[in-house]
Amino acid sequence: MSFPAYPRYMDSGVEWFGEVPEHWAVHPLKRTIAKIESGTSVNATDYPATPGSYGVLKTSCVYTGQFDWKENKTVDNEDIHRVSCPLKIDTLVVSRMNTPDLVGATGLVTEAPDGIFLPDRLWQIYLERSQSSSFVFYFTKSPEYREQVKNACSGTSSSMQNLGQDDFRSLLFVEPPTSEQIQIARFLDHETARIDALIEEQQRLIELLKEKRQAVISHAVTKGLDPTVSMKDSGVEWLGEVPAHWDVKALRYLGECQNGINIGGEAFGSGFPFVSYGDVYKNDILPAKVTGLVQSSPGDRRRYSIEYGDVLFTRTSETVDEIGFSSTCLQELQDAVFAGFLIRFRPTGDFLIPDFSKYYFRNQMLRDFFSKEINLVTRASLSQDLLKQLSATLPPVIEQIRIAKFLDKVTTDFASLLEQGRWSIDLLLERRSALISAAVTGKIDVRNWQPPANVPTPGLAQEAV
Repeated sequence: MSFPAYPRYMDSGVEWFGEVPEHWAVHPLKRTIAKIESGTSVNATDYPATPGSYGVLKTSCVYTGQFDWKENKTVDNEDIHRVSCPLKIDTLVVSRMNTPDLVGATGLVTEAPDGIFLPDRLWQIYLERSQSSSFVFYFTKSPEYREQVKNACSGTSSSMQNLGQDDFRSLLFVEPPTSEQIQIARFLDHETARIDALIEEQQRLIELLKEKRQAVISHAVTKGLDPTVSMKDSGVEWLGEVPAHWDVKALRYLGECQNGINIGGEAFGSGFPFVSYGDVYKNDILPAKVTGLVQSSPGDRRRYSIEYGDVLFTRTSETVDEIGFSSTCLQELQDAVFAGFLIRFRPTGDFLIPDFSKYYFRNQMLRDFFSKEINLVTRASLSQDLLKQLSATLPPVIEQIRIAKFLDKVTTDFASLLEQGRWSIDLLLERRSALISAAVTGKIDVRNWQPPANVPTPGLAQEAV
């Protein structure tokens, strides 16, 4: 879809904007702002406020690009008298302190229940009556706005940045007449909704592909590849039937378990390789090289060694969902030790081959087993005793090799499809950003645009032209 340009342009005098329509204005954002309010830091419990209680917004309320007031925490009773800046409809909420990618993130408030307040890390921006809040919101989603925020925060911390009020007010803004602001917002409501629907469709497809991949893996490592083979009851409820010629044994009969090293924080940063919780959680195959270093002793490196065929499991975390993830070592990590938040399972004998282990111990049925069995007190924790109870299917070695080769090909094919889906989403996001930029800086003229007949325009712009 192509759109016409405006008949006449002028030089904006601003690098990011280039030429803008001749009848538009370019000036600091402060001329559009009636008032900026900031909330108060209060103690709050990390679950959403219920009707009749007070909630304070989380900074995550603006992370998705659309404001979500449900992202809030319940204010502790002793701090209720300290809350300030109640949420108001038709304002912009801005994250003034955040990571570089999220500082300056905004949300347009289209719903403001009673009892929801702002924290000190968020601003509430009230706009002048002559401004379309929807248009200003879209402007803050443009690359031109993000570039200015980046420059305003340059020189501050690389991990957490602060956007000052004066700097925010000084950001340059391209201002069309009010009627055009409303029309541009209507246009963007419609077009971004179409793009967002396509993105959501791709995201659903990606999730379905992940589920299908996991189902194929689970079936292969618990039922085999031959649909005609005779089956038997495994004796394990969550495994169900397995091929009649397979064995099923608990890990306690297949190898040894060992918790990782516990060592003071001052020992980290130099020394010998250190396998972290993240190395295991993020990878089904242990990386050949790890970035962590620790001052381990020769005794440590013997006791907490990592050898070919070892399987490391995540042992403790804040939630059950992150417990019991495994990573299989397909080559020895010389002089490496592993974190105390992990358990090492070292197979003995020749019952399990590593290429089969990397799939079996990551299959979804094991995730369900761990989620059901692990107790959560203040932190979720996987004990050696529970891990030793975990049952493993044991096809003949030659069949393990065949299953592993089959799954190598299947996962490669799925990886290609997933990459295509992510690439499509990236293209759609680029299209969305480019369209917003073109509309809010006047590179396209949408004054005569109308939505297709009988197609409602969802979105933000509710003002009447």
